[in-house]
Amino acid sequence: QVHLVEAGGGLVQAGGSLRLSCTASGRAFNGYSMAWFRQAPGKGREFVAAIRWSAEGPYYADYVKGRFTISRDNAKNTVYLQMNSMKPEDTAAYYCAADLSGLAFKANKAQYWGQGTQVTVSS
Repeated sequence: QVHLVEAGGGLVQAGGSLRLSCTASGRAFNGYSMAWFRQAPGKGREFVAAIRWSAEGPYYADYVKGRFTISRDNAKNTVYLQMNSMKPEDTAAYYCAADLSGLAFKANKAQYWGQGTQVTVSS
């Protein structure tokens, strides 16, 4: 079992920045691909970004490409999401996810999920 805990959400003005973190505990973190998803009120969960254990990639959804950066520190069992030039449409609950192969991310699925952290961007 991998336990994921997100942190860093909050309220930011449009054009501002936030940095989310997700720390894994429990079962060995080694080898897991990590991703961020988000879900806005009344909408389905959508993929944001993913990164492999080796930091290969990373991979981004078109609507965040060039603004968001995913990174990881395997020594700290932590993955980050740096969000810049934020827009009101980025408002959502952001979820960290872990999957050994990373293939499940394509179906918006994962082996493990965090509890989510709320991000609100005001206009």
